[in-house]
Amino acid sequence: MKFGVMLGVLSPAFHLEVTLEAERLGFESVWLPEHLVFPVDMSGSPHPGQDMPPVPPETPLFDCFAYLSFLAGKTSTIRLGSNVYLLGLRHPFVAARAIQTFDMVSGGRAEVGIGAGWLRQEWTAAGLDPRTRGRRLDEALAVCKRLWAEETVEHRGEFYEFEAVRFEPKPVQRPHPPIHVGGEADAALSRAARSGDGWMGMMHDLASAAESIGKLRRMTEEAGRDPDGLEVSLGGRVEDAEDIERWAELGVDRLMVAPWKRSPEAVDALERFAGRFIRA
Repeated sequence: MKFGVMLGVLSPAFHLEVTLEAERLGFESVWLPEHLVFPVDMSGSPHPGQDMPPVPPETPLFDCFAYLSFLAGKTSTIRLGSNVYLLGLRHPFVAARAIQTFDMVSGGRAEVGIGAGWLRQEWTAAGLDPRTRGRRLDEALAVCKRLWAEETVEHRGEFYEFEAVRFEPKPVQRPHPPIHVGGEADAALSRAARSGDGWMGMMHDLASAAESIGKLRRMTEEAGRDPDGLEVSLGGRVEDAEDIERWAELGVDRLMVAPWKRSPEAVDALERFAGRFIRA
């Protein structure tokens, strides 16, 4: 089992310290959430069945790949990822360049979580129709993949159109860094099945994870792909070694953890978690 550390439930003052400690202790990765802007008037939620935003609009935000590149410069082995980057809000040239640069400066340690986004007002603030966010994401991702892999690219689509361009250098990881599609809705699962290297879920219990992973596997087979080749990452409770075995039996490859209650306790909490489940 891989263990990823969720930086999004941590005060930014502790991001670097926790990342350094996570690397020392043998955690596989750290993950940073991403938004472009928070409108003052927000509604909706990424959590199924809820309609209240999980964060206030004054929550600190950062340029995700710039911040992860900074963390990459302070580390050497731990992988670093976005959870999740709203790719459809950017022109694919901008997104592809940011991700390519991040992969270069990290020495090929980039993990790219992407999503359509739950916050409709964010899209409106950016001057885009939130009803198009799924289609925009699909097209932007397709363009990025071509930019990362092909020598010359031209494109004419619903949202983006350009004549032949060159995009160099290519990412360190070929054909591109792993793409993890985030989201709980069927549309997100379908996108992961069609276009992702992995699916990134939110907090789950064993029953809800089994249901989502079952859907994902069926959709992946229907897309003509091997379900075993799709990496599954999600948040879940770990109380003992048997819990890890249960998650693995469901097909979970990476558990996203934040084993602290308050940010100042994070380093000690990671030490205890690693002693029980990583270095045991």
